[in-house]
Amino acid sequence: MPMDWIMGLAGGVLIGMAAALYLLVNGRIMGASGIIGGLVDGSARHDWLERSALIAGLLIMPAIAAFAMGGSETHLTNNWAVIIVAGLLVGIGTRLANGCTSGHGVCGISRLSLRGIVATAFYIGAGGLTVVIFKHVLGVI
Repeated sequence: MPMDWIMGLAGGVLIGMAAALYLLVNGRIMGASGIIGGLVDGSARHDWLERSALIAGLLIMPAIAAFAMGGSETHLTNNWAVIIVAGLLVGIGTRLANGCTSGHGVCGISRLSLRGIVATAFYIGAGGLTVVIFKHVLGVI
């Protein structure tokens, strides 16, 4: 089995276990966009430390894993305008959908949430269409 598949499987298992643990301990869905949104708009003043720790872990652990494994390969574009616009569009999309891949995809589908299943189908489809248009038609990425 290719190493990429093994690493993807291991990452998926870790995300699933983290989401299950977060739900078990806190009684809330581990939706990263909602957690970050609460920090940004100030609505999460009562649990900002918990939210900050989760976001820090999401940023720090992959860096530690990449360092421990001798680096990681990425195919991210060098075009900063594309990166910034993509990030803004993802942020807007997660706010419009009231959730992101972790909230709808991991937690929603595992709970058989119709809203999570439909949202996941739409953002996966939109992502695929975006790649086709921007990479294969326009050649931007």
